[in-house]
Amino acid sequence: MAYGKKLVRELSLETDQLEAELLELMGDEISLEDVLQNGVGEFKPDSIVTGTVVRITGEHVFVDVSYKSEGMIHITEFDDPSIVIPGLEFEVLIEALDDGEGMVALSKRKADRLRSWEKVISTYSEGDEVTGMATRKIKGGLLVDIGVNAFLPASQVNIRRTEDIGDWLGKEIRARIIKIDEDRMNIVISRRRLIEEEREALKSALLADIEENQIRKGVVKNIADFGAFVDLGGLDGLLHITDMSWGRINHPSDLVKIDQEIDVKVLKIDRERERVALGLKQMAEDPWGEIDTKYPVGGRIMGEVVNIMSYGAFVKLEDGVEGLVHISEMSWTRRVNDPREVVNIGDKVEVIVLDLNKEKQEISLGMKQVETNPWDLVETNFPPGTIISGKVRNLTNYGAFIELQEGIDGLLHVSDMSWTKKVTHPSEVVKKGDEVKCVVLSVDKEKKRIALGLKQLEEDPWAYDIPSRFHIGDTVNGEVTKTTNFGVFVKLEDGLEGLLHISELADHKVDNPEEVVKVGQNVEVRIIKIEPEARKVGLTLIQAHYGADEAAADAGAAAASSESPELSYADDDSSLAAQLANIKVAGGGDAPAAEGAPEAPVAEAAPEAPVAEATPEAPVAEATPEAPMAEATPEAPVAEATPEAPVAEATPEAPVAEAAPEAPAEAPAEEEEKKDGEA
Repeated sequence: MAYGKKLVRELSLETDQLEAELLELMGDEISLEDVLQNGVGEFKPDSIVTGTVVRITGEHVFVDVSYKSEGMIHITEFDDPSIVIPGLEFEVLIEALDDGEGMVALSKRKADRLRSWEKVISTYSEGDEVTGMATRKIKGGLLVDIGVNAFLPASQVNIRRTEDIGDWLGKEIRARIIKIDEDRMNIVISRRRLIEEEREALKSALLADIEENQIRKGVVKNIADFGAFVDLGGLDGLLHITDMSWGRINHPSDLVKIDQEIDVKVLKIDRERERVALGLKQMAEDPWGEIDTKYPVGGRIMGEVVNIMSYGAFVKLEDGVEGLVHISEMSWTRRVNDPREVVNIGDKVEVIVLDLNKEKQEISLGMKQVETNPWDLVETNFPPGTIISGKVRNLTNYGAFIELQEGIDGLLHVSDMSWTKKVTHPSEVVKKGDEVKCVVLSVDKEKKRIALGLKQLEEDPWAYDIPSRFHIGDTVNGEVTKTTNFGVFVKLEDGLEGLLHISELADHKVDNPEEVVKVGQNVEVRIIKIEPEARKVGLTLIQAHYGADEAAADAGAAAASSESPELSYADDDSSLAAQLANIKVAGGGDAPAAEGAPEAPVAEAAPEAPVAEATPEAPVAEATPEAPMAEATPEAPVAEATPEAPVAEATPEAPVAEAAPEAPAEAPAEEEEKKDGEA
């Protein structure tokens, strides 16, 4: 109003003159105050006024809004710039009366949005259904134009989560208004709620009408690894992967696609849980109906390998019918670790039906049965006694496997490798890859086993050779190869060892054999027992041979002992070695110790010693439970003599252990003669 009066003064018009002219033109009903009020109006920010296009300069449109200055709008605010011409009227929003350059700041877009908002608010309320176009994808959802931009959250786009909501851009969307915020001019809509409401009504009608074994149309709405969900019209049914085809499918997507319309059969209905099981393969005939007639047990057929597992291969006989060839049924002779060593997917193979279970829909197939079983010919090709030549294919702790022909191996056990040598591991005799000659010992067709022997190629030395060359009472030299808690093993020759029992090491009790002898030491022993059947040789110690250092130590000990008046060399005759030597001389040569003459019993030199009483500390031939093959047994004592002359008996007055230093093995010859005379 104040601006209007100022404008009148600037035009140099008297107020009375102006009012008179107005009265003449408009009549008595309008005063100058009304004209100024209505002409200028209430110009204030955020108000909507009508503007007229005055001119267009470049991309700017100048608009007259009946204010003291014009406003300017960018041409991009018009949906169709081609319609903008001078004289065009439209509503604009006053953003500011002065934009800093003496013009009114206007916005057509904001005016349109405000008018649209007012229209939407007056037309819709929360809960109403609206339709609009998805125009833009923003963080968290979509903008849908329903007159104004409404926000559609991503979680409300569909019943199931949509992978990419951008697929909805440019599509018309029906939704339900779930929130209106007038202060912030925001509207939130939900398509999901509208669908759920519609589906609830359809589901009630569907459950009242659907029955098992019905054929229904549906639309595939979702696909998972285990099957597909089919919309039957208000309710989703599950089409499981096992009910899609009688044949093999790797994934449901191999058979159906999203939004595909299919016919399905209703298999089962759970009305309480509102679940429906559907079937697609049930629309066709079951190929297992006459399976026993098509594929009888023993029948030979061709098939295609369609799948391979660690335990076998599945062979397709026809659509919907597959059988399993177990890995053990692939080859008679090859050791198949992986079915892929024999077949690959897509291979055409000939198989024989081994077993059929119609109820479980299982067929067992065999590939090796198509060929002749080579084990049926083993007894003919390799009868016992046959000498064969083969390659060492594998070694185990208990023997070596020799390949006789492809896929057929024989076992050469460690016990059949040598007559005399104790073989602890087959690698001591043969190596992997060696070509060896063996003899077939036995064939077990049922267990698929062939026993081979290496030592049987030669004569058993225990049958004649060893008993003919080694006799009881013989004195031999050997090398200590092993010590145990029950004695020591002495190597007599290559491949032959004897047991020197702990009780035969000395006339006194020995707790540890290593107190007397060491591994690698040369010893002189006498044979006291030979058992060809048990392959055992029992020994007793005559003399141990020492190295230079040990000999020097023994010499010093002997010199020190010679100064003692209590002991004499004659006492040495009480040792087992001396007694055995004397008995041998008295018997005339190689006679065994037990055959000494009763007229001169060695043990009678000491009356204090009972004739048949053996000291418990030194049992002559007592065998311990740990003794191995060559251990002397109680039935064969070391020097089984007559009660009048026990060979191994020691007198308490002259213990062997004490006499040893005074009578070492290296005693001079004259000392020996002296002892013989005293005896």
